[in-house]
Amino acid sequence: MSRDVTHEIREEIGQNKVIVYMKGTPAMPQCGFSAATVAALRETGYPFAHVNILEDQEKREAIKAFSSWPTIPQVYVDGKFVGGCDIVQEMYASGELEQLLKDAFAEVESAAPAK
Repeated sequence: MSRDVTHEIREEIGQNKVIVYMKGTPAMPQCGFSAATVAALRETGYPFAHVNILEDQEKREAIKAFSSWPTIPQVYVDGKFVGGCDIVQEMYASGELEQLLKDAFAEVESAAPAK
């Protein structure tokens, strides 16, 4: 049975409010661009998932084709491709990233039972 990497990517993106495809892990990024992207995401205070594409060469190539974006890292919010490091950095600097994440998590927070 062959592996459907595109299906795996769709599932990962669909199961996570925010996901970053990166080199390394948030605790140990393996490139400066991944480190800068993780730093911006952490500054917002919202949780995010990650996929270390260095552990899976097939997924590394598939994510580039999936997004039509040639570089890593890649960030997805609410199932939509946001961009790579430069775009995330610009959005963070302008406050747009925090607003995007606030909006993405608003439906989660509003669905939570009142305390």
